[in-house]
Amino acid sequence: MSIVDKTSLQLPKENLEAQDFLPLLGTDYIELYVGNAKQAAHYYMSAWGFQPLAYAGLETGLKDRVSYVLQQDKIRIVLTSPLNSGGEINEHINAHGDGVKIIALWVDNAAKSFEETTNRGAEPYYAPKVVKDDDGEVVLSGICTYGETKHVFVERKNYKGAFLPGFKAWNPHYKPTSTGLKYVDHMVGNVGWNEMNKWCKFYEEVMGFAQLVSFDDKDISTEYTALMSKVMSNGNGRIKFPINEPAEGRKKSQIEEYIQFYNGAGVQHIALATDNIIETVTALKNRGVEFLTVPQSYYSEVLNRVGEIDEDLEPLSELGILIDRDDEGYLLQIFTKPILDRPTMFIEIIQRKGAKSFGKGNFKALFESIEREQALRGTL
Repeated sequence: MSIVDKTSLQLPKENLEAQDFLPLLGTDYIELYVGNAKQAAHYYMSAWGFQPLAYAGLETGLKDRVSYVLQQDKIRIVLTSPLNSGGEINEHINAHGDGVKIIALWVDNAAKSFEETTNRGAEPYYAPKVVKDDDGEVVLSGICTYGETKHVFVERKNYKGAFLPGFKAWNPHYKPTSTGLKYVDHMVGNVGWNEMNKWCKFYEEVMGFAQLVSFDDKDISTEYTALMSKVMSNGNGRIKFPINEPAEGRKKSQIEEYIQFYNGAGVQHIALATDNIIETVTALKNRGVEFLTVPQSYYSEVLNRVGEIDEDLEPLSELGILIDRDDEGYLLQIFTKPILDRPTMFIEIIQRKGAKSFGKGNFKALFESIEREQALRGTL
């Protein structure tokens, strides 16, 4: 695939589909390894409006782990904690803190997905396996990607249960209302120095993705810090993975801070889409979610840059929501502060009004906001 220039261009659809030997139907689930899954589930329900879906643990025959599954519209998250000392899950938490372990991708054929990717050089995570219960069967397979992050291919066309075989439906009394989150727009990976092109090549050659857009340190920089980023997309555009690496700056960038505290490469943030960002962010703030802020001066100039929008500027300004435009429309976005004790993972809320890009016009204001938080943490 040819490299696009440093703009917010979208490749023509036929180019993206040219090597789509790995049809992906969407994001099936995101699994996080966490220190306390029961309490984490309460947080994502109370603060974020996720609904209880399924559970697996001692009561379902698991002896080494417990998992709570939450859902909001098309977004599914799995929160998994170990039940014993030692083992892979404890090692992951000790090294990284809470964090994303598995990005599961919904496919028609998990065995073929495994064959296609491993034949092209992917390191196997596990070979195709069939798991069954009274509700049918699911085929699963997995490959390794950056850091300790894994992709699991999920083939569930012959399953009608709550989530996966081995899980039971979870139906507690406590079910806070939704906050209007719809689907996973994109997921961003942070990798180490000079590793971005390696992993972009992986997604291109192993998974048939194409480069959607590229940003260098001239696009994403402030007085103090900089980073590089490339956005990889699958053929139908349902899966988008920006990959970030550090760039030289006067001080330590957010990517370097992440890699220091996460102890390596991993998922930096998950972007969740909404149809009404004002209502969603208002609900999230009322539930205790904290967001990054930009100076009010941002709003005195933003409409000169982006032009007319449907929304009133005042509520966007009050909430700290950012605005950007590309050739196809505009977008509204806002970023949380880190949602974990370590300054690692955060969440982006995004509403697209036609725009296909990622908010390039907001980078400077956003990164200066992140640097203010880094300064408070003493890590800038």
